[in-house]
Amino acid sequence: MTSQIDTKRIPQHIAIIMDGNGRWATQHGRERSYGHQAGVDTVRRITSECTRLGVKYLTLYTFSTENWNRPADEISALMGLVLSSLEDEIFMKNDVRFRVIGDLKRLPEAVRTKLRETEEHTAGNKTMTMVVALSYSSKWEITNAVREIADDVKAGKLATDAIDEDVVAGHMQTAFMPDPDLLIRTGGEQRISNYLLWQIAYSELYFCDTFWPDFDESELHKAIASFQNRQRRFGKTGAQIETEENNK
Repeated sequence: MTSQIDTKRIPQHIAIIMDGNGRWATQHGRERSYGHQAGVDTVRRITSECTRLGVKYLTLYTFSTENWNRPADEISALMGLVLSSLEDEIFMKNDVRFRVIGDLKRLPEAVRTKLRETEEHTAGNKTMTMVVALSYSSKWEITNAVREIADDVKAGKLATDAIDEDVVAGHMQTAFMPDPDLLIRTGGEQRISNYLLWQIAYSELYFCDTFWPDFDESELHKAIASFQNRQRRFGKTGAQIETEENNK
């Protein structure tokens, strides 16, 4: 599949909703936690391939605020998996910087400590940034941004007529990186599930039936090929985009 993609037009930021771990485990007659462990192996493979292709940002939807409503034993297993999966090899071997976004106050202290240590340890890596959305939801993020902006107005740091899209974006948890070019959801569902709602306003969306544990390099290439076969217009007409491309 690599031959089917243009390596000079790789999306700079890919966001992924890693769906289907539990259903994959059920199909294999195992506990849901087995599917989550298999999903970690997929993260390693896709991270390595994204760095090889030249992707600059990879954002992974790992655990949503709504996931706190899952059974306690599954949450406990997931938190343990987060701790065990934050290993140096995946980051240092691929020169990947690690960042995390989300309502981290809700996480166990041991998890928060490990996340902070991993961010600090990988801060000098430059090839790609992996961003993990953990205890995250877009509605929570936007609400938090609105609250911060209101506080700035109340404190006299910001005038209401100065609030624009850049101000709002600057208060998002993702302010340190560009918006996703491509959003991939595995597992057969075709919804966004409260993920990066502000940031994906003009992202290309790609849905596939493959469960996350089975999502491999070939599946990634298919998603990128689909992305490259689309014309990104950002509100303009196709003719305008073609004229701009011809004038480059």
